Amino acid sequence: MATAAAVTLAAGLLVPATLAQAAPAQAPAAPAALAAAPDIPVANVKAHLTQLQSIATANGGNRAHGRAGYKASIDYVKAKLDAAGYTTTLQTFTSSGATGYNLIADWPGGDPNHVLMAGSHLDSVTSGPGINDNGSGSAGVLETALAVSRAGLQPTKHLRFGWWGAEELGLIGSKYYVNNLPTTERSKIDGYLNFDMIGSPNPGYFVYDDDPTLEGVFKTYFSGLGVQTEIETEGDGRSDHAPFKNVGIKVGGLFSGADYTKTSAQAAKWGGTAGQAFDRCYHSSCDTTANINDTALDRNSDAIAYAIWTLGTATTPPPGPVFENTADVQIPDNGAAVTSSVTVANVPGNAPATLKVGVDIRHTYRGDLVLDLVAPDGTAYRLKSSSTSDSADNVIAEYTVNASSEVANGVWKLKVQDVAAQDTGYINSWKLSF
Repeated sequence: MATAAAVTLAAGLLVPATLAQAAPAQAPAAPAALAAAPDIPVANVKAHLTQLQSIATANGGNRAHGRAGYKASIDYVKAKLDAAGYTTTLQTFTSSGATGYNLIADWPGGDPNHVLMAGSHLDSVTSGPGINDNGSGSAGVLETALAVSRAGLQPTKHLRFGWWGAEELGLIGSKYYVNNLPTTERSKIDGYLNFDMIGSPNPGYFVYDDDPTLEGVFKTYFSGLGVQTEIETEGDGRSDHAPFKNVGIKVGGLFSGADYTKTSAQAAKWGGTAGQAFDRCYHSSCDTTANINDTALDRNSDAIAYAIWTLGTATTPPPGPVFENTADVQIPDNGAAVTSSVTVANVPGNAPATLKVGVDIRHTYRGDLVLDLVAPDGTAYRLKSSSTSDSADNVIAEYTVNASSEVANGVWKLKVQDVAAQDTGYINSWKLSF
């Protein structure tokens, strides 16, 4: 997982990915409802970690960007995927004067217009081998991808996996991938799942809360094991889901904790040691294969597979009618709210419980903005609140609103207010998808 440091990225040439056609020893057995997804043998995941440790040991003790250990790590993962029948693409970029690599792996088949993607960063810091951060997430994603091959899975969605370079320098690899992905290709990604540190030695069980559906899949899995979860806050925005989220792609993921301290309440429900960091070896030389909790690694790897099977084999509902307004509306700086309207007609009955609100607002500081959807009867549904920590540009996102109590037909409004000074912008477009 990266610190808050940022690094300037030198532009490179995008190589697009080509689309081609053991039970846990320490964790409770998965409930019957989860039987469709395979158990991911934790021994297999640990075998990958052993290989990454050996690579680091042979290459100066780390697997950092620009070092031989990183290139050897990505070569190891690529060879496994090539042998399993994936179409792999090695994407190069330049950062800090060194060549970086992303690895993209596409599983043949599935609807190319509905892509489910999972990923993790493969690089370590220079001070250690990075076996929990983030060999653990990389190995869990790799073994899940190999399980897809072993099962001969025929998903309804197209499955894509990614291993990112230079995350520890400021999410460089994942930013490069997203920024060089054409808008039409971005729109095909239904969700991106991120796994950064899933085997912390004093673990917690944290779930990203960025999208209700993706969050719900992971909560359902852990609930079936009798494991309580908490919302992930320690690493929010510090890992590779952030570039996807910033362009409006739905994101989710898991995290077992870094250098924050486990509380007494957390120790009571998860075990482990209160008053101690989730990972005392975070970004240190002791982040070795000895720095892994097998139970956390096992549970989280199984949860990755559960999410891929659940989301990747789901039937995509046929699209409903879409109503859009593409007229620009200027947003006054620290001023009164403005609205943009769409008129919905010929939709019988009430709006759905999963009404999709697609928003494209260009603004120099999105944290200033408050967004509401206003129904024809005047009822307001909060889409986004203001936040001083929400420092990115623009709001390009899709929100889901339970509007089932509202009559569908009528004039719906997007209401936007800038509640702080010094930044400007406008509503570029917005739409309702029924």
